[in-house]
Amino acid sequence: MFAIANSISIAYEKSGAGPPLVLLHGCTEDRHIFDRLVPGLTPRFTVYAVDSRNHGESGKSADFHYATMADDLLALIDCLGLAPAYVLGFSDGAIVSLMASMKHPESIRKQILLGVNLRPADLTEEGTAFLKDLLDRTGDPRLAIPLQEPDIRLEDAARVAVPTLVAGGENDIIRPESFRELAAVLPNAELLILSGHDHVSYVVDQDILLPDILRFFS
Repeated sequence: MFAIANSISIAYEKSGAGPPLVLLHGCTEDRHIFDRLVPGLTPRFTVYAVDSRNHGESGKSADFHYATMADDLLALIDCLGLAPAYVLGFSDGAIVSLMASMKHPESIRKQILLGVNLRPADLTEEGTAFLKDLLDRTGDPRLAIPLQEPDIRLEDAARVAVPTLVAGGENDIIRPESFRELAAVLPNAELLILSGHDHVSYVVDQDILLPDILRFFS
């Protein structure tokens, strides 16, 4: 299915029944990273698995900025009449959800932020080197985004009262202490560090988080 949101075509797959839950993937991915997770969600939620702009089947543009993707999310929620929606975002999708909740908290009921960072400096040295190498080898402009953005101050994030679950891998390319810092300043937050996992191992083509998602979004 497609919707025009923020002047671009956004592709999404709708399934299930219940309150709306929007799923947002990470950089260079598409909605299908959640295919294994979705069946466990659809008995409780109407799931909207979304392709971000410049990803999957969504429209392409020269705009590669998290702020624009946050506006896309808010416009999609408004266009489809989903507010307030549950939102689960992974990596870039988590940044997008957080920025959207900072701008229009009334649009988001609860959010789960997986592998989120507030600034490029939150990446580990290994994570930064990996992204730079991949960008050099592929020239994919989407890979430049996490090396340059976002720039979210903790004191600004601290104003987000939307109930939030901050989660990340113990061996993430994001410094685990940055997850703790964010969860500590958010007024209605929980923290989940997944032992033995890296940035993608608990998310992509996995349903490991299903019990935590159902509990938090209950």
